Amino acid sequence: MNIDYHVEIEHHYYSVPYQLKRETVDARITASMVEIFFRGKRVASHPRSASPGRHTTLSAHMPESHKRYLEWTPSRIIRWAEKTGPSTASLVTEIMERRPHPEQGFRSALGIIRLGRRYGEERLEAACTRALFMKAYSYRSVESILKNNLDGKELPERPSEKCIVHENIRGKGYYK
Repeated sequence: MNIDYHVEIEHHYYSVPYQLKRETVDARITASMVEIFFRGKRVASHPRSASPGRHTTLSAHMPESHKRYLEWTPSRIIRWAEKTGPSTASLVTEIMERRPHPEQGFRSALGIIRLGRRYGEERLEAACTRALFMKAYSYRSVESILKNNLDGKELPERPSEKCIVHENIRGKGYYK
């Protein structure tokens, strides 16, 4: 079993009670179910999944610290980011929308919001504006912008899109 209370079976991760992390468990796999046993006793049962790299997790298997995240919603975190400013909220929204499950972006989003304590909310908002401009949707990008004082620099101009005219170029009207 892995250190995060999930076992990997055919490249899918199934939860077991968190108290059993780092313990050796046995699995019985049928066409429709995955059962996990510890010392001969069934400790988990999940519908079988064919989605590689995904997780199937029961909240009963989570430690209390992880259950607290279940109360959080993307809209709650976005509202929290809005207190810093619209760019911070937009960046946090982008981060969550780019994940298969918004919850996978919570840690990054909360990290960005916490940067406001260290650098100040005004600088954080400027850094998020720059990150959005650069399409750099990550905690590390925002942190780097702040560490390198790029939040105070003027944004470069977007290159203007020049329309090339040539007899072999059809243009967007052709595809309507």
